[in-house]
Amino acid sequence: MLSRLTGFHRRPFDSLSEQEILALAISSEEDDARIYLAYADHLHGDYPQSAKVFEEMAAEEGEHRALLIERHKARFGDRIPLIRRDHVRGYYERKPDWLVKNLSIDRIRQTAEDMEAQAHTFYLAAARRTSDADTRKLLGDLALAEKGHESLARRLGLEHAPADVKAQEAETARRKFILTYVQPGLAGLMDGSVSTLAPIFATAFATGDTWTTFLVGLSASIGAGISMGFTEAAHDDGVISGRGSPLKRGLASGIMTAIGGLGHALPYLIPDFTLATTVAIAVVFIELWVIAWIQNHWMETPWSRAIFQVVLGGALVFAAGILIGNA
Repeated sequence: MLSRLTGFHRRPFDSLSEQEILALAISSEEDDARIYLAYADHLHGDYPQSAKVFEEMAAEEGEHRALLIERHKARFGDRIPLIRRDHVRGYYERKPDWLVKNLSIDRIRQTAEDMEAQAHTFYLAAARRTSDADTRKLLGDLALAEKGHESLARRLGLEHAPADVKAQEAETARRKFILTYVQPGLAGLMDGSVSTLAPIFATAFATGDTWTTFLVGLSASIGAGISMGFTEAAHDDGVISGRGSPLKRGLASGIMTAIGGLGHALPYLIPDFTLATTVAIAVVFIELWVIAWIQNHWMETPWSRAIFQVVLGGALVFAAGILIGNA
């Protein structure tokens, strides 16, 4: 196990023969082509122009692989040794394809450019390790192909994803972020902040006991968070609506619901009732204005409407809690 973590079981790059270097280059090109195709498949639905970029990059890697195989056949025959990047110490690694689902489109583009820079460095080092003139020329040509005057990702980006297309894709990414995180998170924050006002302050003014009020607020916040999280995740799988992963939406809604309630429940950990209530009221005021700002900034709700919906509604619920608590 220790050798796997430290890399002692891997071979030094300097120990590879010319045949093994060609075999490593062949397997690396194959892996990179598969990664680019995975990126294309992931982006095809929402970013078709960028998907074309990665499809052409995969095709380019396939051409490189074919050239390398032909060179291996001419130099060493048809039997290609099995050697991959994880067999060589210090060789650059690639993330598994399934991690692409967690990357933004900008991060994917940057990853592709990093991959090309690593491949360029590899081919330069590989060319220095070979003595055959034709093999050395091929590896040098591939290094230039990977590097170029600009990276392939950038060049293809200029061809398939010009400024207007990238702007459209950026807007699509923003919309997906709003639908997946902001909208359910905002709904949760509103529910947690507003719906828990009445029970928390009713308990506070009815009992005058800060610990009891805190326990009621804690249970109400966590219970509401669990309920909102499960409801959000269960009622829409995101396939038709395009609102994204139900797990992500459920977590956003549930966590923000709990935070919204805990915001004005935590002050009641202060033993002094008057001070705790003063702090809780101040927190409520801040919460309601934060909600109004989120609505205005992310949902493009006019300030007047956001204030009327959130601040006035929250004030009414807060007043109801105080009246019930003093009844």
